[in-house]
Amino acid sequence: MGLFLLKRLLTLVATLAGASVVVFLVLEILPGNAAQVLLGPDAAPEAVAALSAQLGLDQPALQRYLHWVAGLPVGDLGNSYAYGTPVQELVLERLALTVPLAVLSMLLATVLAIAAGLYAAERHNRWGDVGVMGLAQLGIAIPNFWFAILLILLFSVKLQWFSAGGFPGWTEASGGGPLAALQALLLPAVSL
Repeated sequence: MGLFLLKRLLTLVATLAGASVVVFLVLEILPGNAAQVLLGPDAAPEAVAALSAQLGLDQPALQRYLHWVAGLPVGDLGNSYAYGTPVQELVLERLALTVPLAVLSMLLATVLAIAAGLYAAERHNRWGDVGVMGLAQLGIAIPNFWFAILLILLFSVKLQWFSAGGFPGWTEASGGGPLAALQALLLPAVSL
């Protein structure tokens, strides 16, 4: 068991390393200059050169990549040029919503799967079993985004039980609260 987990962990690390190299190389090969894009097409060449130096784009590609990889273990993911803040802050800010959504959707999926599995097992090779298998295939075939649109149309537009979008926040100071936050996550979790 330990050897299996070690192999899986090494495969994960190799996949992440390979993906990072491929993405870095593709961005390096693409024509254009990030500093030019940030400043606009009418920017002075001196301003583009100064921003390139500030962003480290004047350094060799291998040096930039190794600098980025060296920052990963300590959580230094660099700065977002679009937002002007550290990437780590942006990721942590998004995780405050993503992790509860993932946990809620996995919890719903587990409860539904166990209930459907028990129902189908109790009615093996009968209409109940065939019906559950058919619904499972239908659930796999329908894309999540399409199912989400149907849920919004039914529960938000037609019945008006849920809000069609937005997230009120986890605290009452932010305009929401735990119950309002869970209610806002329920439709996205069901569609996932």
